[in-house]
Amino acid sequence: MIIKELNGHTPKFGRDCFLAENAVIIGDVVMGDQCSIWYNAVVRGDVHFIRMGNKVNIQDGAVVHCTYQKSPTTIGNNVSVGHNAIVHGCTIYDNVLVGMGAIVMDDCVVESNSIIAAGAVVTEGTRVEAGTIYAGVPAKKVKDISQELISGEIERIANNYTKYAGWYK
Repeated sequence: MIIKELNGHTPKFGRDCFLAENAVIIGDVVMGDQCSIWYNAVVRGDVHFIRMGNKVNIQDGAVVHCTYQKSPTTIGNNVSVGHNAIVHGCTIYDNVLVGMGAIVMDDCVVESNSIIAAGAVVTEGTRVEAGTIYAGVPAKKVKDISQELISGEIERIANNYTKYAGWYK
């Protein structure tokens, strides 16, 4: 893995985190407990800060970045960022699933208990309402989330990634 200090900022990790051998974490990055950064994922806090809560998983090939002096990235607790997704200069609250290949652009706010569908493009400045699914290009609300989807998908995936990380330690 590459953990790189940059401009006086060294990434900081909570307890019981898993970092894959070829994950890249640079600069002003602070993550909570039980986070996992998977293979070929990049978390680059070089131009602004990145903050993550507890039980965040950044899956294989995903990129978390920000915009210079303008848009930091803040990710809450129990958030899954799917394979090859891009999370850029935005705020993601707790209990969110960002699907595979999705893109969440600058100054977006994704409220709690929401799903960004695989392949969706959430355009700059969009506010995703709590308890909804956004899909498409550009992403739009497609429906409200049931309690079954919250526990059956959002919570299940976050919990599974904590379990998977344990296999690698």
